Amino acid sequence: MELAKNHGFSNSHPVVLMIFFIGVLGLTMFHMHPIFLIISLINGFLYNCKLRDRAYMKKQSVFLGLVMVTTALMNPMFNHAGVTILFYTRNGNPVTAESIFYGLASAVMFAAVILWFSCFHAVMTSDKLGYLFGKLSPALGMIFSMALRFVPLYQYQIKQIAMAQKGIGNDYTQGSWIKRGKNGIKILSIMVTWALESAIETADSMKARGYGTGKRSHFSIYTWSFRDKALLTGIALSLLAMLAGGVEGYVRVRYFPSFRLASFNGIHSLLLICFFCLCSLPIFVTRWEEYQWHCLTSRISTSGIPDKITQL
Repeated sequence: MELAKNHGFSNSHPVVLMIFFIGVLGLTMFHMHPIFLIISLINGFLYNCKLRDRAYMKKQSVFLGLVMVTTALMNPMFNHAGVTILFYTRNGNPVTAESIFYGLASAVMFAAVILWFSCFHAVMTSDKLGYLFGKLSPALGMIFSMALRFVPLYQYQIKQIAMAQKGIGNDYTQGSWIKRGKNGIKILSIMVTWALESAIETADSMKARGYGTGKRSHFSIYTWSFRDKALLTGIALSLLAMLAGGVEGYVRVRYFPSFRLASFNGIHSLLLICFFCLCSLPIFVTRWEEYQWHCLTSRISTSGIPDKITQL
């Protein structure tokens, strides 16, 4: 699985990234307008394609397809509100067009949220999260950073323990249920013992390095650039426009008792453009920097510098 590269939008200031993801996720979850949901879904998928490899995207696409189909089918089965009755089930419950529309919108919303959280996980590394939470609460930042470190470490270690136990005949995936349970408990016991020993070593190491003996200093590798300020300004303006439009009812949608969208006008078009620009901002920034890098490398190759270096 290929995670975010250190370029493009993912290289922005952590504050900019956090505000962007909070804004996009909040608008996606609370604005159930179908057009906005489709925009969020498409841009989230495209940005995931920039951050992940093909194998991961294939698995994620299958999972998202199952989530969307399940959500879209489950809602009409349990939600019978709406005035447009299409047919009745065997037990006499009506299936309405409004419940189907709401199920489809919910399916798109869930898929878009999962995609954006996947982007968040790839872009917001432990260093960036530690920088954000470390200023608010140093203790919380330390705990958060350690948790991000130990969770993948424990996952790796329990796989190693399971493989070692399998090599000596204690495979928890084969044999009777009783044997599997005993082998699984043995692996868990070994894992807990290793985790306790690791925690003691970590505490001793932190104490030896002087942790908690004095006032903590703060170091950061992140600085504000003109690019970060421009991105933050654009994100803030887009979010304010969307919030104002939501308060005024320009993006309002009603699913029950009858399906109805807000009247389409110039302000509605402006809000659509703002939301599209907001969701497509990571892709645009990343593609723009890739284009600049391509132009720079092309200029270097055409200038003959590599040939001169080879001759030297």
